[in-house]
Order: sequence, then structure tokens, then C-alpha cells
Amino acid sequence: MNPEDIQIIGGELCIRWQDGSETYLNAEKLRAHSPSAENIGEKDILGNQYGGQGPKTFPGIQIVRLDTIGNYALRPTFSDGHSSGIYSWDYLRNLG
Repeated sequence: MNPEDIQIIGGELCIRWQDGSETYLNAEKLRAHSPSAENIGEKDILGNQYGGQGPKTFPGIQIVRLDTIGNYALRPTFSDGHSSGIYSWDYLRNLG
């Protein structure tokens, strides 16, 4: 399901979906749940884990920019410079 409207209001990402429901995600939660390899790490073909050992809490973080990726996702840029997480519509809906 695609969003009808996306806004940053205060410290939250606010999404109104096509079915009329709404999702509100504060920036700290959104940053902590970034699906990026930098945040959650990634495994090579042998199962070795790389990355993902960074901080898990982000007090005071803000969303400074939103970019739409195709017709399926958002890429937020946070005040700490992180911008490599691509959040699919399904991921955002489930995170809310």
C-alpha cells in the first residue's frame, strides 16, 4: 500500500496511507531501525558479519531530508549524516 501524504512534523515522520490509516514514527526510532548495512550489518557468503556494531540509540536526532525512492520507499537523511537506509512502504507500515 502506498502513502497518500508524507510529512515531517516536529520530530516525527507522519504518513497517511491510501486506506486512511496513519503512521507516526519519531526520528529516534526511525534512525535506530534503519535497514542499512551500516546499521544492521551484512553477512558475506561465508556468514561472517560486517558492521552493525554502532550505537543503537540516537537521542536528539532529527530528520533533515526525505527522498522518495521510486514508487516503493523513502530514504531519510538524519542530523547525524546517516542517509543510507532505504525504508520500503511495507517496512514503514510495520515499524509503526
